[in-house]
Amino acid sequence: MNKHVPKVGLVSLGCPKALVDSERIITQLRAEGYVMAPGYDNADVVIVNTCGFLDSAKAESLAAIGEAMAENGRVIVTGCYGVEAEKIKAAHPGVLAITGPHQYEAVVGAVHAALPPLHDPKFDLVPPQGLHLTPKHYAYLKISEGCNNRCSFCIIPSIRGDLVSRPVASVLYEAERLVKAGVKELLVISQDTSAYGVDTKYATSKFHGREVRAKFYDLAKELGDLGAWVRLHYVYPYPHVDEVIPLMAEGKILPYLDIPFQHAAPGVLKAMKRPANQEKVLDRLASWRKICPDLAVRSTFIVGFPGETEADFDYLLQWLKEARLERVGCFKYEPVSGAKANDLGLAQVPDEVKDERWNRFMAAQQEISAEIFQSKVGREIDVLVDEIDTDNDEAVARSPWDAPEIDGNVFLPGETELKPGDMVRVRIVEAEEYDLVGERV
Repeated sequence: MNKHVPKVGLVSLGCPKALVDSERIITQLRAEGYVMAPGYDNADVVIVNTCGFLDSAKAESLAAIGEAMAENGRVIVTGCYGVEAEKIKAAHPGVLAITGPHQYEAVVGAVHAALPPLHDPKFDLVPPQGLHLTPKHYAYLKISEGCNNRCSFCIIPSIRGDLVSRPVASVLYEAERLVKAGVKELLVISQDTSAYGVDTKYATSKFHGREVRAKFYDLAKELGDLGAWVRLHYVYPYPHVDEVIPLMAEGKILPYLDIPFQHAAPGVLKAMKRPANQEKVLDRLASWRKICPDLAVRSTFIVGFPGETEADFDYLLQWLKEARLERVGCFKYEPVSGAKANDLGLAQVPDEVKDERWNRFMAAQQEISAEIFQSKVGREIDVLVDEIDTDNDEAVARSPWDAPEIDGNVFLPGETELKPGDMVRVRIVEAEEYDLVGERV
């Protein structure tokens, strides 16, 4: 009865894919009798899951490790920045162990070494869907690791390796467990979601006795039958992406595509080693919207890439106005250690020019988003409640066009009796630049 229950703290940085890694780690540790500590003071050891995509992310990771060392002193480092172990050791020589991305067994082994597990059946119980760091009503569903693309600004393949797809039955059974546990929205993620199954030649596996192919369309169709919202992230616009648009029109999956276009000017795309057929993309966007008028396309862009001229940037702005994307993010180019873009010999864009272009880009997109969402006023839609804001006397929800944390919200004034995870029908009564206001029907 007096045995000390081993407590583990966790700091998870970076993208949703890293968050899924963290969830797998804590699920395994919880199954072995560990409990999660709410803060540094309560933890016997702290895991810091790092990001190493950009130099600024590496700096943030080092700072997080430093904070954990100062507040607790017993720290295990994992994640993408873990591949640069020597730099971490140089900055923080006292860390207990360092592992790279998705090395779950190594992380758990490091915890075992620092803090032996408590073998007590009372602590072995873990919910069948595993443990998650997201709210109970939505969850990220990672379908693969790594990436076969070699974009010049990106070092992810050197960190996480080439594409490795999970067996489709494994993905579907996990999704099914999540939905049975009350998850209302599945957010499908990977480095390159539409390349799913390419590495396995679309191998089949059995899901409830049926052979299912590990292919983008088949996966989307099967997920659409589970009764939850299905949102597709990180989708490269390969030709076969066209096949899932009818599923969106039918209501099988959400009318939402997250496509990282990055730029539109042919010269910049060539330097980035990205497909440079943006005119064709405009045609495809038009055809997709003809099939599914409710489709919302989210994308991210980079301004100030080496060699980007004013003419390139003007081309991007014009393309943006023609594409009329619903949700857009923009980043100022930041050199990344080890990226091929550093060796292109192209002129660097001054920081003040990057700032100016970023501001012009965001102003142009703001106008587009405002016009698009003004057209939603008067419509009735289903929304998923994320939280209740008692200070402002309203519920905060999301529409089918809004992913959590990166897109907008639908605010429901006065609806404080609702609960997170409720799905309600609302009429849109007002549109702001990025958000909507609704009232229950």
